[in-house]
Amino acid sequence: MEVGNLTVIRLYCLTNLLDLDESISGSASSDSDTDEDESGRTAGNLLTTLLKKQAKLEVEEDEVDFGTRKHKRGAGKPTLYWFKTPELPQNTNLGIYRAIFTQQEQEQETRLVEFIQTKQLSMPAESKELLDDGGVPLPRTTSSPHIFLCMVGGGHFAAMVVSLVPKMGKKQGQDERQATVLAHKTFHRYTTRRKQGGAQSSNDNAKGNAHSAGASIRRYNEAALETEIRDLLTDWKGLIDSAQLLFIRASGTTNRRTLFGPYDDQILKQSDPRNRGFPFSTRRATQAELMRCFVELTRVKVSTVDEAAIAAKAAADEAATAAQAAATRAKAAASKAPTLAAKPEDEAALLHTTQIEALIRRSKAPALLSYLTSNSLPPDFRFSPLDSQAHHHAPTPLHLAASSNSPALVSALLTKARVDPTLTNGEERTAFEIAGDRATRDAFRVARSQLGEGAWSWSAGAKVPEPLSREEWDAKAAAERKEKEAMEAARREAGLEMLKAEEVKKDATRQAVVDAHREKRAGKGRMLNSGPAKTAEETRAEEAKGMTPEMRMKLERERRARAAEERMKTAARSIGAAK
Repeated sequence: MEVGNLTVIRLYCLTNLLDLDESISGSASSDSDTDEDESGRTAGNLLTTLLKKQAKLEVEEDEVDFGTRKHKRGAGKPTLYWFKTPELPQNTNLGIYRAIFTQQEQEQETRLVEFIQTKQLSMPAESKELLDDGGVPLPRTTSSPHIFLCMVGGGHFAAMVVSLVPKMGKKQGQDERQATVLAHKTFHRYTTRRKQGGAQSSNDNAKGNAHSAGASIRRYNEAALETEIRDLLTDWKGLIDSAQLLFIRASGTTNRRTLFGPYDDQILKQSDPRNRGFPFSTRRATQAELMRCFVELTRVKVSTVDEAAIAAKAAADEAATAAQAAATRAKAAASKAPTLAAKPEDEAALLHTTQIEALIRRSKAPALLSYLTSNSLPPDFRFSPLDSQAHHHAPTPLHLAASSNSPALVSALLTKARVDPTLTNGEERTAFEIAGDRATRDAFRVARSQLGEGAWSWSAGAKVPEPLSREEWDAKAAAERKEKEAMEAARREAGLEMLKAEEVKKDATRQAVVDAHREKRAGKGRMLNSGPAKTAEETRAEEAKGMTPEMRMKLERERRARAAEERMKTAARSIGAAK
């Protein structure tokens, strides 16, 4: 079945176009959900409503901005008119692009089916006439209905005039309707900056004129391309003026100025009501792309809508939205509940917990004691909230100081704040038992020695071993320091000895290489002193043979150092003799 200018719908066959019912989805003037067609049948069913929603989603922005008219993406009229027919299943609909209708035809939406029928042009009868030279006459171009298609961008230009009257051609050995191309032309010029994008004129307007050779070539090509395009439009003036519609894609200010001027005797005008943009995405401007766009514009779209699936999906979305809203409300209520139920003393406990933990992590013993005293807090203050994992392991300042390996804080809390060391955490472990290093554990033993055995139950309750006096602790610390210093000195001495041994080994290797080279040179049946005497440079070259570049450089540095030292000695002797 042929619907539109040159479109064949495969796998479908409609015999009566008069039975096509126009869908509300293509109407921009109706505000209701139903319309009555000429036969009195009501089209406002669920399928029509769904098609309206689908058509609203298919609105796309025109790719050419003619004049001062500007479109926002998602705004404007639907891209497609949707139709239905009793010859097809109820859930099957036919779509035709709005752009192929003129402005007058779009205003008379009730007659769209009639306009579609007028656009279904039959193939002309094959002419048997031949020219005098035996050739076939060209088809009449300006008399047959045709449209003009044009694309320009990135230095590429393509234009085509296609007749709406089809012709019969061969494809894979079978007869098939094909488009009749009345004229076509493509240009390409190097005008865009490689790997940077944008035309040269745009870059010049933004940053000033560049002075490179490539910039000069691109400026020349832009001017040449503009001249070629305008000359072509002038040659095609008759075809363009008689075209029913003008489909134009011109991206960028420079390209629109090339087509629409203003310039003398311009052909295309921005105010022309025939101007159209391509209502779909396009690729590079080529003849094949123009033909693809023509076929896309004139081919009927077939859409199948499953009402049951759409209704089920809508119900599922509604249920999911309701569930999500309920979850959000429950979460908000849960988050507000603790805030409403919070007491002033709980807020104060949270604040004190934050401050004390910060002081302990920074090992600020005097500041911690001052904070406890100024806020009248007990030395055995319990962190809040108690049910957190961190406070389950370290519920008091002493536990946190011990687990943080801070001997100074442990000593200050035990001896000055008199914190009870027998308190346990959620794991029934005392502060001494969770201490991380020996220095912290020794701080507990020193505190036991200073406070005495009667202060707390050190062994049974606090699990602290035998006391350790301050003098013993200092002596032990001094011994550990000396041991560490001795170990470090021994390590450094061993490193120096290793470096010296490696240097001696390298020197021995170099000397062995030199000796081997000399023996090799001397073992060729000649006496060392035979023959003419060698110059100093020859001797140096002979010694350097067989050495690596690094060895040669080092040998040369040593030779120069000895020479400099000899010169200094000679100069010193000369000065002494002069005195």
